Amino acid sequence: MTDRKTQAKGITDAIRQVLVQHWDPIGVMDDPEWPRDDYDSYIGEIYRYLARGESAAFLARHLCFIEETAMGLGRLPEVARLPVAERLKAIDVTLHE
Repeated sequence: MTDRKTQAKGITDAIRQVLVQHWDPIGVMDDPEWPRDDYDSYIGEIYRYLARGESAAFLARHLCFIEETAMGLGRLPEVARLPVAERLKAIDVTLHE
């Protein structure tokens, strides 16, 4: 069995992959030279929301909020981010003993 730190890193990596592959609101991840840590500042909060059991709708609203406030992009309808939120919800964030 892996330790909690290793499990947490795996969860963090899984969240990062969803953000990079399925969210990418600024559209930079098509460039293989672009750093893959561009969205890392959002991972911790998303991780906490997942651990708290927040809904996909809540996560979709949060992604839209990030896009609008932190990134200065226009606000998309939350339904546009629901598929990304559902992928995030599919990540098992349980840390096993």
